[in-house]
Amino acid sequence: MAEEGNGPTASVEFVDNHGEVVGEGTIDQGPAGVVLNFSIDGLDEGWKAIHIHGVGTCEDHEEGFQASGGHLNPDDSEHGFLNPDGPDAGDLPNFYVHSDGSAMVEMFNERASLDGSVGGNMLDDDGSALVIHENPDDHMSQPIGGAGARVACGVVQGG
Repeated sequence: MAEEGNGPTASVEFVDNHGEVVGEGTIDQGPAGVVLNFSIDGLDEGWKAIHIHGVGTCEDHEEGFQASGGHLNPDDSEHGFLNPDGPDAGDLPNFYVHSDGSAMVEMFNERASLDGSVGGNMLDDDGSALVIHENPDDHMSQPIGGAGARVACGVVQGG
């Protein structure tokens, strides 16, 4: 296990459905999971869902980032923080985009890691992506909590 403060790190650059950059972030491995920090500029105002998806690609932006697959979910858990059989490793809290299109977000996930030491491995052979949805997650509905279309995506890049 990595020493506190010296664990693996990763970065992410978010693109929208037009392939335009709309944000960036970092992911830091801790002893019990990952801390995700990111900033967004250019999305519509409102609550948004964000999930860790199990394939590290965002190349199909015109098709809505479908190639990033479903959630990172190595133990086949059900989706949702409120689900008695959940959450899966890709579930994350909602965040709010302000009227100017910006958001600054920090969140923690204890079901995922960058090195496979905790939960789902975000940097395994097929990588992972952070996918932002147009609506908030209700934390219960299957498979994505009623979050709607995928509006932005960022490939998790180790480093």
